[in-house]
Amino acid sequence: MKIYVSLDFEGLGGITQWSDVTKGIFFKQNYLMEQLRALLKGIGSEHYVLIVDSHASGDNVLWELSRDFSNIEIINGPIRKNYMMAQIDESFDRVIFFGYHASVGSRYATMDHTYSSSSIFNIWINGQLMNEAIINAAYAGMFNVPVSLIIGDDKLKNELKMFKNIYYVETKQSLGRYSAKFKPMKTLLEEIEKTTKEMITKPKEFFEVFKFTPPIELVIELSDTSRADLAEMIPLTQRIDGRKIKVIHSDYQVIFDTILTVAYLCSIAKDLGR
Repeated sequence: MKIYVSLDFEGLGGITQWSDVTKGIFFKQNYLMEQLRALLKGIGSEHYVLIVDSHASGDNVLWELSRDFSNIEIINGPIRKNYMMAQIDESFDRVIFFGYHASVGSRYATMDHTYSSSSIFNIWINGQLMNEAIINAAYAGMFNVPVSLIIGDDKLKNELKMFKNIYYVETKQSLGRYSAKFKPMKTLLEEIEKTTKEMITKPKEFFEVFKFTPPIELVIELSDTSRADLAEMIPLTQRIDGRKIKVIHSDYQVIFDTILTVAYLCSIAKDLGR
């Protein structure tokens, strides 16, 4: 079996604020590694696993992990095609979203954001408010690969009612943008390993492939008008008000590329006007 793991950080246990997930004196990389090891133990050594490090610059997962788990490969580093979903294709049997979090604006959600904490205020696809899990699940759906397991906080779980037969490990109870209630680490690690083992026993057909029905309408609301000024320059985009741009297309790859391009391009806006 081939398993694709798209890895983020904010949705993990033990994490509540940006200093936890940014390299420096408070960087809690060991929390990520402990929970990732529990996941890999649950998957077992007989399956191939591609871990796509997708938080910030994509340099959080330590390569030394592959000394203990020789069945894994790791994608590391920033600015790559399809970033959080790099190199997924039809050969994979299922997708796992690890450390995922709730959408921007979610009430009491820890470090809520959708692809950019500084530039993007809201994203809608076909009128539905988006989070990163839904956006990325639809990208996996282009290759008919279902999402089978999500590891994240309680607020994200509440946003995923459309997914059927999916396994979910709740890492924490988010109490606010920078606060959460944690269960004992031992308990969480056991839950991750046990749930993953159960998920692995299910056939691919047990899980639902998620797709959007074309034509697909993407609306992105930026955090300010300067970012919308930049996003408006992207081909196929239409400016619909001061902070919103829209793209309509039948190919979800175009929609997905637009989201990534907006996130990358608008990151430079913080340096403008100073």
